[in-house]
Amino acid sequence: MKAEISDLSETRRRLDVEIPVERVDKTLARLAERYSRRAKVPGFRPGKVPVSIVRKRFQQDLLHDVAHDLVPKAVDDALREQDLAPLETPDVRDVSVDEGQPLTFHALFEVMPTITDLDYDAMTLRRTPHVPDEAATDQALDELRLRASQPEPVTDRAVEGGDIVTMDMTRRGVSGPDGAPPPQLPADRHDGVTIELGAAANPPGFDDELIGLQVDDAKAFELTYPADFGQPELAGTTVAYDITVRALHRRKLPDLDDGFAKTVGAFETLEALREQVTNDLRREAEAEADRGVRRDLLAQLSSRLTVEIPEALVNQEIGRRLEQIASRMAQQQVDPRTANVDWDAVREEQRAPALDTVRGSMLLDEIARRETLTVTDDDVEQEVARYAERLGQAPAALRAQLDKDNGLAALAEGLRREKTVALLLSRATIVTA
Repeated sequence: MKAEISDLSETRRRLDVEIPVERVDKTLARLAERYSRRAKVPGFRPGKVPVSIVRKRFQQDLLHDVAHDLVPKAVDDALREQDLAPLETPDVRDVSVDEGQPLTFHALFEVMPTITDLDYDAMTLRRTPHVPDEAATDQALDELRLRASQPEPVTDRAVEGGDIVTMDMTRRGVSGPDGAPPPQLPADRHDGVTIELGAAANPPGFDDELIGLQVDDAKAFELTYPADFGQPELAGTTVAYDITVRALHRRKLPDLDDGFAKTVGAFETLEALREQVTNDLRREAEAEADRGVRRDLLAQLSSRLTVEIPEALVNQEIGRRLEQIASRMAQQQVDPRTANVDWDAVREEQRAPALDTVRGSMLLDEIARRETLTVTDDDVEQEVARYAERLGQAPAALRAQLDKDNGLAALAEGLRREKTVALLLSRATIVTA
């Protein structure tokens, strides 16, 4: 077999292969014998069809099977001989096979580029601290009061900001982005829907349409969602709503006193609760400052990477992100297959962050290789135990599921990258500013 590898770029390769005619003919003869044992040809008993008839009658099928039999192994053999590891299955093209002729084809694939010049020592990183003030503590306490509040019926006035409105609602798509057909909504009618005015999840402009309505009032209106709305299936669309107010409530907040503190946890006084909240905010501020250092580290490393980024890895990351978006849509009872979403546009939006993710992963993996960082079985088992505890599952059951889905390899890969980050941070100079 003749095999030749050509470099098309830092990451792209072309494999040209020629399989000798002797091997092609031998494989053709073997497959023709197999065909003859099961072929059904008028005038011949099953299993008694002459090979010559089989080769003539089923020539194209036989040649297709010859290629199917020989090409994958030829690709594997050539890659193994050249010690090349494709990032995904090679794209085999222009297969030419005929009786009495060599079989030829070429395959295109990508490999990881060689990273040579990479300076990752003596890095200076910026850490921006944030010290929570008294206002932040007050806001956190207000959020605790809100979670502990109880809704009380309102019967003597119209809807105001902050109210909880229970309604029957019908909605239908009017038009999609730029006048396209209306979106596919998960349902036409919802009875007993509860909406709290001021909630971040409310559609833009929805609250304003409810202000001033009384119980049993009905109203019809249309809303146009912003082009950058968080739910892609609704972004840029116009939706018509018909609503009828059925009930109105207002949250009654508990008094901010020692009694409230005792209901929140093991706090005897409001001052003790305030101190705990302040400490929690400080810890979160410290954690965010640490995350900022990590972001600075990865940004600086990325700026030093000059090699070509494999398109296969970028596409895999984009695919993973699209799967997450589709999963969130399904959780919201929106069918990703029928929703009016421009998936090509969404894919393009995800390209830049996917490229950043791939770039960071390549750098960390290369540094881990140079520093001979490894992850032990004990490391993996401890992480599985921690993960299982967070999910409320048995570690053995979670490990079996991860093993089935090839998740253990991904888990080990993530742990090795975290070790790499920790190593780099330990060597860096961190400036607080």
